[in-house]
Amino acid sequence: MMGGMRPERPLDLLALDLPAGEPWGYAYAQALLKAPWAWRALRPTPGVLDLIGRSLEELYLDLLRRREEEPLGPLGERPPHPAEEGALEALLARDPRALVGVLQAHGPWPYALYRAFRFDGEVRPVLRPKLPPENALVGYEAQRKALEENVRRFLEGRPALHTLLYGARGTGKSTLAKGLLRLPEAHMVEVEPSALPALDRLLEELGRLPKRFILFLDDLSLDPESEAFHHLKALLEGSLQGTPENVLLLATTNRRHLVRALGKNPLPGEDPQAWDALQDTLALAERFGLVLTFPPFDRALYLEAVAHHLGRPLSREEEEGALRFALARGFSGRAAEQFARTLR
Repeated sequence: MMGGMRPERPLDLLALDLPAGEPWGYAYAQALLKAPWAWRALRPTPGVLDLIGRSLEELYLDLLRRREEEPLGPLGERPPHPAEEGALEALLARDPRALVGVLQAHGPWPYALYRAFRFDGEVRPVLRPKLPPENALVGYEAQRKALEENVRRFLEGRPALHTLLYGARGTGKSTLAKGLLRLPEAHMVEVEPSALPALDRLLEELGRLPKRFILFLDDLSLDPESEAFHHLKALLEGSLQGTPENVLLLATTNRRHLVRALGKNPLPGEDPQAWDALQDTLALAERFGLVLTFPPFDRALYLEAVAHHLGRPLSREEEEGALRFALARGFSGRAAEQFARTLR
């Protein structure tokens, strides 16, 4: 019944992200979180409970045999997740309702165990996300506070606004967004641009889960002729499905007002096609209730950022070197960080 989900050989355990402790038990606990009925267990019927009970009986006997015939020491190093501990306890007690409680509290795999994910048409957990340094951003304190306050409201179940971070490249928009994973209870799904056509399926899945998710769309194009634009427009402007209440959209973009083939905003009647494209772009941007602008760095802010990354004031020679470094790159937070690395 659970074939294909549980490990068949000891070497199969090496492919799993197991916690410290007896490996067979936690491998079987993960198999339960991945079971074919795991999503149905979020709203179980009597028949689903029967299937869970049969799986627990089968896996329990198999676990006892594996522990006796092929005992192994710990393979993992991280602490066990509460979902793994709860699933293992339910397995050892052969208690279907206890396992349902675990799945309702944490969701099925991979959502039960991880906080960061990538979506490329399939949800893939990021086992150990690399977060930017806590104080990496310089010059945008007001934007950081506004974004974090909005996200905290969302995580607490209070009204919050879908958010657009708009500004020049290298100003730290993506850095600020990814740093939100430090907030307690934050979960993030980064959506690949090519996966936007499958966004409805992802949202349907996220909407069934007990957790709250930031849906991160990095470097989003607001070109009215792009496929991504129309998928996002349908989502924000009220498709039948809409955005689940446990999902907050967070997008970054380098262009908010796009007027194709025109050097200035068209007037109504001058070029109907360009006028319609402009109105579509503005309408989509306005659907983000919170728009935070990241203006370009100037010389002073660039030098301040270099000193910040070094943790000390710059000498005159270092200032001159930093300015030469920026000649080909421009003033930006990214250039400041790159130059600081050359001095370490």
